[in-house]
Amino acid sequence: MRSIDANVIVSEVKRMCIECNYQIGSDVKESFLRALKTEKSPLGGRIIGDLLKNAEIAAQGELPICQDTGMAVVFVEIGIDVTIRHMSLKDAINEGVRQGYKEGYLRKSVVSDPIIRKNSGDNTPAVIHYEVVDGDRLNITVASKGFGSENMSALKMLKPADGIDGIENFVVDTIEKAGSNPCPPIIVGVGIGGTFEKAALLAKKALMRPIGKCHPFEHIAELEKRLLSRINTLNIGPQGLGGTTTALGVNAEVYPTHIAGLPVAVNINCHASRHLTHEF
Repeated sequence: MRSIDANVIVSEVKRMCIECNYQIGSDVKESFLRALKTEKSPLGGRIIGDLLKNAEIAAQGELPICQDTGMAVVFVEIGIDVTIRHMSLKDAINEGVRQGYKEGYLRKSVVSDPIIRKNSGDNTPAVIHYEVVDGDRLNITVASKGFGSENMSALKMLKPADGIDGIENFVVDTIEKAGSNPCPPIIVGVGIGGTFEKAALLAKKALMRPIGKCHPFEHIAELEKRLLSRINTLNIGPQGLGGTTTALGVNAEVYPTHIAGLPVAVNINCHASRHLTHEF
């Protein structure tokens, strides 16, 4: 049995909240650099250059990449041989978010009640997803999820007869309707299978995978490639001003489902795609 001090978790969650808001990931930067070489629109190319410059200024000045510093979404994988001491895991994560958003001067965007809409003042509570795994490791991924992209999410309960064509058409239609709202170039997460809520979770989790890392199943990897190609022919382009770089990547995750169902969910990340992982 392995024991982890909750204060260590607080410290790391705080760091991840700040760092992922100040710096784009290496996969995003590399995707931008590739897009600079392939973007056919001169304006689109200039915008990609501006996004890179913005990221550089943010990193050097320790400033947020974007004014919407998001709602904290946290994925936790905790081993059955792990115990947390001094504080519950949930409280440790929320304390890390609280400290990170305060010390990093990040915008507090969470309201305590969706109807009354009074700001919680510290960007908590986070949305936390737990998974119990074998072993004695603790793996935490923190994502700052802005709502320009989150609001463009969609879920549809397709019929099995809709098949692969139905999945592709739904995803592409969702991106076309989203237009410039999610601040393209975007990363598209697709969840297929399970139930209503499982498909949505799969789509969100798919966004945590690095850009360019294909799904291990060949038929899903091929689906990702086809979707990326179709999305990039929509002429939405960088920041919605036209071009061939509407999406930097499409990540899909799948799960077994019922014989009568084919749930499909789409979740979108803006170009910053802010998330970090730490293994304790």
